[in-house]
This record gives sequence, structure tokens and C-alpha cells, in this order.
Amino acid sequence: MKLLLPDSIDLDLTVPPDVTAVRYAVDAPVPDEHTDAEALVVWGNPEAQLRDAAARLPRLRWIQTLAAGPDAVLAAGFAPDIVITSGRSLHDLTVAEHALSLILAAARRLNLLIRAQVGHRWAGELGGLQPVAPVGTFRTLRGASVTIWGFGGIATTLAPHLAALGATVTGVARHPGDRAGFPVLGVDALPTVLPTTDVLVMILPATDETRHALSADQLYLLPSHAWVINVGRGATVNEPALLAAVRAGRIAGAALDVFETEPLPPESGLWDEPNVIITPHAAGGRPIGAAALIAENLTALRTGGHLRNIVER
Repeated sequence: MKLLLPDSIDLDLTVPPDVTAVRYAVDAPVPDEHTDAEALVVWGNPEAQLRDAAARLPRLRWIQTLAAGPDAVLAAGFAPDIVITSGRSLHDLTVAEHALSLILAAARRLNLLIRAQVGHRWAGELGGLQPVAPVGTFRTLRGASVTIWGFGGIATTLAPHLAALGATVTGVARHPGDRAGFPVLGVDALPTVLPTTDVLVMILPATDETRHALSADQLYLLPSHAWVINVGRGATVNEPALLAAVRAGRIAGAALDVFETEPLPPESGLWDEPNVIITPHAAGGRPIGAAALIAENLTALRTGGHLRNIVER
């Protein structure tokens, strides 16, 4: 068996003697001598390279993407009988950490403080004596109501950190129940949950079902002091509706790491809003445990076992 490994990440991976591991350049077509590969690992591959691989690797049986969301691979046109496994769980720690930093930045208004610093202005209104229990504004996680929409591995990593800082965490997902000690409600509960939400954290994957899941109607349900955090996929948020809500003061602000078009176009109105925090899809990008996942799934493929993180197609 031939296994293609991307040059976009260093992998400390030991393969069995009957497996030939070949590194390939993610920004170039797979060389002709390696189009007989049966397994392909993907990380940071451009769309054109993936489409080329889909057309030129006829013996491919398995694709392991190291991304949490497999949307780029699914869009490339690989044959339907090829098994695709995602990098779900590889980014739980890093994305949760970034999400926490965005939430705290929003609470402490780091966006406004940085603007003041650039202008050499002492923002006295944000320093000095402050209310211990502010009313009608989100300024602390103590006593805050945080709703996480999309309660998978990242959310189960993030939620305990929020709770440790005093927040009440409620999850929303397709399947309700208790997860990691936190209540998770169905999507049909959003009209009840959103009006009492101080921070809405979006961690949804990009699917046809989740496109613009956070719509103008959903935004209207949030209180005017609420912040929206998105570390899932940009397509899950209606960006024009979000921008309109921020500009009109219907919500207090947004901290966004992902966007429908990336890089975010220079003409986007999101850039200039003082109460919008923008990071350049920086939450993940560090798949922790990638080699172990590849090795586990490679063994399962060769022995007829069950592969982890199989993507439903």
C-alpha cells in the first residue's frame, strides 16, 4: 500500500513494512509516479490540488483530512466509495483556547483598548473603578449565560473553562442530552435560550443544513448586550445580517475567526466596526495527535477494522 503524506506538517509516523509512505507537496499536483496511492492525508491543500487528486488517483481507498471539518475534501469530487475520515478531536484544545481568548477579549473590551492605544489615548472610561456586578452589559464571565451552538469535542473542552470562570453554560445541538456534565438542548429550544444569552459561541460545521444557521431572525432574539463568537465555519453565520445587527446596536459585538469568504475581503464592512474582533482563521492550524490518528486509521484500513471519524456522505 502507498500512503501519501503532505509536506505541510511534520509527522512522527512509523508505518508497517508493507506500507510505502511518500511525502508530497500540497501546492502541486501529485507526481505521476505516485498516482497509484491507495491512501492520502490532507492538510492545507488548495482546492485546485484536491480536485486534481480526485481526478488522477484512481486507486484511492481512503482520505484522512487533518481538518476538523471535511468540507474542502467533500467539495473536491472524490469518488463516493472512497472512505473519508476527518480530523475531529485534533483541534479541540487549540480552538477552545482561542475561543476563550475571544470571549475574554470581548468581556474586557480589548478591541476598544487596542484602538485607544494606537491613538495614544488613555481610555479612562474602561479603567479605574468599575461595577462589581454590571447590569445590561457583558463585562465578565462571572454569572454570564453562555450558549454554545454545536456541542462537540471543542465545546466539551471549552465549557469547563467557562464554568470555572463563573459562567453558566448551555449547549445546543441536533441531539439533546447531557454532555460532559452540561445540559445540551435541541435546536428547537433556541427561541427560548437566545433571549437570555450573554455570549453565543458558534462551533457548527459547514453543511447544507447549517448554512446561515445564525440568521437575522436568530440575531433578533439575542439581547442588545450579547456578543457572538464564531470559531466554527464562516458559512454558518449570515454575515450581512450580523453586520447589520452590530451597526444597529441590536447586539453588542462579534468576535470572528472564520468567514464565508477567506481571506476576508478588504471591502467587508466588518473590518471597520469597533465592536467586531477579527482573527484570521487562527483558532486551529495545529492538529494535536495527528500522527496517532493516521496510524490508528491506517491499521483499521489494512485489517478491516473500524476507522475513526468517518464522514457521512
